[in-house]
Amino acid sequence: MGNDYLDEIKNCLNELKDDSSTPRNVRKKAADILAVLENKGDISINVSKALNILEELADDINIEAYTRTQIWNISSMLEKIVA
Repeated sequence: MGNDYLDEIKNCLNELKDDSSTPRNVRKKAADILAVLENKGDISINVSKALNILEELADDINIEAYTRTQIWNISSMLEKIVA
């Protein structure tokens, strides 16, 4: 997977982070995931960390269905990188 694919994932995270209808904790976690993905370390480790954060978010019962779907889509995209 190239940088273009990772840029697409980052764009999705930015949309989630910048959406004012998204709960504050989700926006904060999206920013945290972006920071993890920007880290210059091993990409597979960074993706694993990001997936762990997304899994925590997806388990939150207070998140709306649309936001949860966005989280699952981003998770699926990240899983393609490490697969």
